Formats: sequence, C-alpha cells, structure tokens
Amino acid sequence: MLMIRAIVRPERVDTVLEHLMAEGFPAVTRMSVSGRGKQRGIKIGDITYDEIPKELLMMVVPEGDKDLVIRTVLTAARTGDKGAFGDGKVFVSPVEEVYTVSSGIKETAAGAEEVKL
Repeated sequence: MLMIRAIVRPERVDTVLEHLMAEGFPAVTRMSVSGRGKQRGIKIGDITYDEIPKELLMMVVPEGDKDLVIRTVLTAARTGDKGAFGDGKVFVSPVEEVYTVSSGIKETAAGAEEVKL
C-alpha cells in the first residue's frame, strides 16, 4: 500500500476529486494548507506573498494503482497544456499497516485481519 499526498491549487481541487472519483478512488482526505515552493512565493510589486494557499489531498492505494492515481492527479491538477509554477507536487510513501477504527480491521500488503482488543 502507498500513501499518495498531492498538493494542488485550491481552484483545481474539485476537478482532481471528480477525476479520482471517476477512476474509482473516492476515499480522499482533504486539508487546506499554505506554503511555498522553490520560487519562494509570489512577488507582486513591492509585496512578496510567501504563504500561498493550497489543498492537500491524501489517499492510501494499492501499489498496483499508483501510476493510475498519479497520472489522474497530474492531469486534473495541471493548469493549461504545459502547466505552470505553483500547480503543486505529488509525494508517494510506503504504508505498512492501516487500521479501521470502527471495525478493528488491520490491513497490510499480505491481507486483512481483525484486531483483538
């Protein structure tokens, strides 16, 4: 299993979520965040905005779905044909275990089992 975190522009987040849903990935955690990338914010006149609002989308997917999910996010989050600075980033990390609080089910790459409390 993999954790995919995507930081995208706020105005693109609904499009990204629609595309993920259409591809069969409805389970997403969404958070409003702010920060800056390599360009160190945006300078407009004499004012520098170094904390730009973004949306963070997090999802856990099977390793076999990684390429589809990343391609879906990249396509839906990109502005214009070639994209632009500030369109976002996608991070991929391994996930060893997932626990569902309501059912007590533990999921790993090997399968699922009920956790005895």
